[in-house]
Order: sequence, then structure tokens, then C-alpha cells
Amino acid sequence: MSRLMVIGCGGVASVAIHKCCQNSEVFDELILASRTKSKCDSLAEKLTKLSKTKIMTESVDADDASQVEALIRKYQPDAVLNLALPYQDLSIMDACLAAGVDYIDTANFEPEDTDDPIWRKRYEARCKELGFSAYFDYSWQWDYQDRFKEAGLTALLGTGFDPGVTSVFAAYAKKHYFDRIDTIDILDCNGGDHGYPFATNFNPEINLREVSAPGSYMEDGKWVEIPAMSIKREYDFEGVGMKDMYLLHHEEIEALGRNMPEVKRIRFFMTFGQSYLTHMSCLENVGMLSTTPVDFQGQKIVPIQFLKALLPDPASLGPRTVGKTNIGCIFTGVKDGKEKSLYIYNVCDHQECYKEVGSQAISYTTGVPAMIGAMLVVTGQWKKPGVFTTDEFDPDLYMEALNKWGLPWKVDENPVLVP
Repeated sequence: MSRLMVIGCGGVASVAIHKCCQNSEVFDELILASRTKSKCDSLAEKLTKLSKTKIMTESVDADDASQVEALIRKYQPDAVLNLALPYQDLSIMDACLAAGVDYIDTANFEPEDTDDPIWRKRYEARCKELGFSAYFDYSWQWDYQDRFKEAGLTALLGTGFDPGVTSVFAAYAKKHYFDRIDTIDILDCNGGDHGYPFATNFNPEINLREVSAPGSYMEDGKWVEIPAMSIKREYDFEGVGMKDMYLLHHEEIEALGRNMPEVKRIRFFMTFGQSYLTHMSCLENVGMLSTTPVDFQGQKIVPIQFLKALLPDPASLGPRTVGKTNIGCIFTGVKDGKEKSLYIYNVCDHQECYKEVGSQAISYTTGVPAMIGAMLVVTGQWKKPGVFTTDEFDPDLYMEALNKWGLPWKVDENPVLVP
């Protein structure tokens, strides 16, 4: 039995909290904390009627490490599951270290203010040294390795679907199917239709930054960066059909490249329709994706944050989204001296997710792995001092849990490869 503190109460957090309540044998107490306490109260009222899990709610500013630390000390949870924004990863990690509890998140750190001189100096040095210019990377959190190790605490980074499940798929393939993995292609297909002319399936600020940035992949241990959306492929996805997909930079490439240096090439592809890309291009061209504040009628506003206020809330898309997702990894390599290929993947139905937890499949496929990662940490099954990504633990436990908690996976031993 354990007590878990969950920070954040958006779409992904709602799914993870639902799943924690379904798993009341492990999570008998939850503390829900968000800047907007009313969101936590509403969810707690709903779930208390459905679960044996005891739920408490609090208000917290996750940007303020001292506030988070005080809250942790008040409740003494076994771990903190960070489902707030990636901007807040470091402040929450600081609080966990100060209060002496394990830390779990779903996405790596990126700064809210990309003009901050301290961050910018280090960012520009990294771009020059490593050759990829994405705003998000693991280095800031990997810097906590020694502190978590000395404190005897575990920090599990990126236990969503991608990153998270995709990295577990890689560890599982390495353990059970290959003597050597040569290439990994991570494919993220959302075949859902929400009916809006333009909307994002998770936080618009994070989503649009990611998609509009230059793409990159790792080859022979080095980064290759390309203009945004300049590499396009078509793929026929089970449950969805033929889709256009584009090469993007994504965080698990960085972690897999470090932890599996024998892999010669690692790429990430995500599907997009032409309407989405046209809308995004227009918004980018007029400056609406900028993170630099502008003066407007005597106030400073950040364009992309203003755009976020205009777009549909991703948490509201559940009842109107139909279709399926198909997310997984295609591996090539060698087993017993013979060339081998493999596709490990999950197909998830938007409407089935909504029926179960009131959310569309994008939040579901991230929220379920968030609960699984937290479960493995608090039960001691994935517990060792330091900072780790999901590919650095025994994958079998995680893979079993995916089947049990709503994300069953499949294996295709003769997949079509991506050129």
C-alpha cells in the first residue's frame, strides 16, 4: 500500500489518477495538487464514489520548489508523480530531493522562457557541440544523477507512451528478440478525428513547439538535423490505414542513443494531416508560435500562450474524437546470425478510452504508462538510486502491466520497413 502525490490535473493526469484509483491495492491514498484546486476537487468527488482509494486535494504553484517541498513534507508521500508542465520538472525534482521522496514524470525538461540568458548560453553550446537544436533535452535532468544517487532516491523520467513505452519496447526487443539491434524507427500514428478545423491533442504550447522545430535523428552515434517536416513517409497502420508521417526530433532518441550505443540509427515519425500542417504553417508565419513576449495594449503577452487560450482544451476532445491510434517501434537487427525485423505496437481506440475514463486516446496512452511507472517505483520493483529512463530497467514487468491496465501490445515479426 502506498501514498502517491500527483502534481497536475489536466487530461493526462486525469487518466493516470483514474488508473491509480482502479489500482487501489497499490495506491490506497492519493494527494492531487494543482494550481487550480477546483479541478482536483471535481475529479476527487467523482472518483471517490468509484474507488477505495482515499483522495486528498491541495493547491500548489509547481514553479515554486519551496511550495512543493512544503506540500511533500505535509503529506509524506512515497513518491511524486509530476504531470504538470515540462517547464516545472526541475523545481519538482528539487523539492523531491529536499523532502526525500522518489520522482516520476512523463516528459523531459524544457524552459518556458527560451530567452533566459543562463539557459540560452548552455543551449547554444549544446547545439554547437551535439548538433540538434530542440528546446527540450535530458541534460538538465541527467545532471541530477549524483544528487539522487547520494540521497538514495529514484527519479524515473519519461514514463508516458513516447517517451516511455517506446523505450520499454526497445529494452524488451533487445532482451527477447535480438542479439544486436541495428535500427529503431518509432512510429506515432493518431488516426483520430475530433471534428475541429484545428486543435492539438495535448498541451498546445508543448505540441506546437515540438512539431514546428527542426527534425533530427541519430545515426552512428551522431545527430543529423533536418528542416522541419522535410522528411515524409507513408505507412499503412493497422486499425487506421495509410497515413502520411514526418520525421521529428523526439526525446527518447537521445536516451536510447546513450543507453543503446550499438544501434546504428534511431528515428521518430509522427502522422499529420495536411489541414493540420497548413494551419500550423500559417500560425508560424504570423508569429503565433513565438515564445518571445510582445507588447500588446500596455501588457506583455507570449503569442503561443495566447494561442493556447483560443484553441480547444485537449481535455475536452474526448467525447467528439473517433478513430484509433497506433504507436510502436520497428526494429531491425540480428538474431542467431540471421537478419531479423520486428514491430512492437499498441492500437488504442479513442471512444473506448472515453467510455472508460472520459478521455481521448492521446491522454490515455500517456496516463496509463504514468501510473505503471509510478506503481513500479513505489512497489520497489523499479527502484535504484539515481536518474533513469524507462529503458534502463527490466522491461518484462512494465510489458505485463501494459496488458493488464489497458494498453495491450502486439508483435509483428514481418513488418513493412520504413525506407
